[in-house]
Amino acid sequence: MNGQEIYPGLILPNTTLGLTEVEAIRATVDEQEVGILNPNVRSIIAYNTDSDILPTVRTNGVLLAQVTPRGGMLSGQSSVVQLDAWNWQDAAVKTDDGLHLNWPAMVIKTSPAEDAKALEMREKNRTEQLRQLESLLTEASAYRQQPTSRKENLRLTSMGGLFDGSKTLFIHADYGKEIVESVRFAKRLGVQKVTLVGARDAWMMLDFLKQNDVAVILSRIHALPRREGDDYDLPYKLPSLLQQAGVRFCLDYEGGMETSGARNLAFIAGTAAGHGLTKEQALTAVTLSPARILGLDKEYGSLEAGKSATLVVSRGDLLDMRTNNVTQAYIDGRAFRLDTKQTYLRDKFRAKYGLR
Repeated sequence: MNGQEIYPGLILPNTTLGLTEVEAIRATVDEQEVGILNPNVRSIIAYNTDSDILPTVRTNGVLLAQVTPRGGMLSGQSSVVQLDAWNWQDAAVKTDDGLHLNWPAMVIKTSPAEDAKALEMREKNRTEQLRQLESLLTEASAYRQQPTSRKENLRLTSMGGLFDGSKTLFIHADYGKEIVESVRFAKRLGVQKVTLVGARDAWMMLDFLKQNDVAVILSRIHALPRREGDDYDLPYKLPSLLQQAGVRFCLDYEGGMETSGARNLAFIAGTAAGHGLTKEQALTAVTLSPARILGLDKEYGSLEAGKSATLVVSRGDLLDMRTNNVTQAYIDGRAFRLDTKQTYLRDKFRAKYGLR
């Protein structure tokens, strides 16, 4: 390993890895359940360990992932998996770690042609959605106080951990007003642990996030500014703004082609390192920080005595796409092969045309 560098295995939160294979082929997409409120849906049982995408992600150092359901308002429960296993039972690192809530968007006029009646109808629908959500959370809180001999209600049982802190409520929201509204809503109903996902307007709410001890999973920062008046590099420097404010955060890769592109997680961190973060802070944003936010830091996220030997070895800077070259990887001390379907095809056609 002369001249090579050792890194903790990267941790990818909020992803559909193992739930989506080819986005354009519906039969290979198993990330969403029908209905609006599905707290009892478990992503772990749909996780496909035979996905051809998983090996391609491992080759760039991503060794753990939080497999997350999508769709509806209350999408269901995510689980953290390690990316080298025969079945979902063996892959599971932390099952049902939290529930994912897609906060209903604020009602604003998006088109000059939209009249007042249409706006009023959208506001009415949003109010009804929030009423249903509040009713469900209130019922779940009351349900956990009932005797254990009661007839089990799977929907309500799945939400019990929100009120004793054993599960996190991951709120997917981007706009500033939605961030404040959603966090206050959850706190008012007794939810103990709240983490924001997306949070592109987090730079406007730094004091609020710090005061309420809300962690943030930042959506892919390789993005354009949201408003014409924003700094051109605002998405790139958002991690630095959170770091300076003392807000806990980590990075994800949610968005278009997120499963096939998840291998680029390290380079997202590299971009953050070029816009205000130090290299160590950027690496922490994809290793120890997600481990802490997901409740895995006692075992994963850093290279320390007594922790899991989940690590990668790179011949160059892991966060730099020009030099990144992972040569070895280990999950829980177990080495595994780094070949993929893509390396097989590369070698096949190199041999065919005598390019070896």
